[in-house]
Amino acid sequence: MTEPAVSYAKKDFMSDQIIRWCPGCGDYSILSQVQTVFAQLGILRENFAVISGIGCSSRFPYYMSTYGFHTIHGRAPAFASGLKATRPDLSVWVITGDGDSLSIGGNHLAHTLRRNVDLNILMLNNRIYGLTKGQYSPTSEVGKKTSSTPAGSIDHPFNPISFALGSGATRVLRSVDVFASHLRDTLLAANDHRGTSFVEIYQNCNIFNDGAFDSFAEKDVRDDRILYLEAGKPLVWGAQKRRGIVARGLSLAIVEIGEGVEESDCLIHDPTNFALANLLARLDPAKDEPVAIGLFYTEEKSTYDADFNNQIDGVTQRLGAGDLQRLLQSGDTWKI
Repeated sequence: MTEPAVSYAKKDFMSDQIIRWCPGCGDYSILSQVQTVFAQLGILRENFAVISGIGCSSRFPYYMSTYGFHTIHGRAPAFASGLKATRPDLSVWVITGDGDSLSIGGNHLAHTLRRNVDLNILMLNNRIYGLTKGQYSPTSEVGKKTSSTPAGSIDHPFNPISFALGSGATRVLRSVDVFASHLRDTLLAANDHRGTSFVEIYQNCNIFNDGAFDSFAEKDVRDDRILYLEAGKPLVWGAQKRRGIVARGLSLAIVEIGEGVEESDCLIHDPTNFALANLLARLDPAKDEPVAIGLFYTEEKSTYDADFNNQIDGVTQRLGAGDLQRLLQSGDTWKI
């Protein structure tokens, strides 16, 4: 029997809780798009679960009218993995921040990506610790002056996309909090994948790291600074599409189209090309290179939760259903 079609509006996923983010926080935009996307997926509301760790972004489950769990620092992927393994029918979404997921939670995130659990992981990256009042985070740039690095950070930051690719993520994407349409399409693309989807979302913290992404996200500069990754489309950007990317040996090179190079000479984006995804992840706006957003990489691969349940089914067919009471009474016993 097929389930009846469900029809929701965004408001059906808005909880009655007072939203306690700072006015102007980028989290509002992300929350709005997640609620909009959930309403479009045709999934029963009770079959969603939103799992978070600790941080500003991790207030998310309170503001979603779904099942959810506000867990402990860095461990949201572990909780979500256990849930998905035991309830594979659920649509499970992990909301985390750059500090939560890449500092104390780095180990849990890496192994979740490696295992390819069927989860959607949204990492809200504001390059700062916002909840604890502005210390530098694992994605803060070198030289960042904060309350914990008054002379400037000497740490080299994580590149979250490279981290996800290196950990074996089977779908890797990036968007920006205020790019409403692009963010919505990115969330839909994350959902439309069996396996771990990792989405980095640049999110402005207007209190402790305001303007961190203005150099490429502001409306008056984004056309010349953002490279939109679209499968099968040439890697070109700019208001007049005058800049492009070509291959030079094992590296990428930025070229001016029309100066001996045509658009047809530029690389075509192939999100199944792992090497290309890694090169695109390392584009550096500080070197007059664009910021790539969209789908970096995707591959089809068996999921941990499916393999886990198939293994249990196989053992059950071979040995029969388990009997806990019989197990407890088997073998040597003693009284205390």
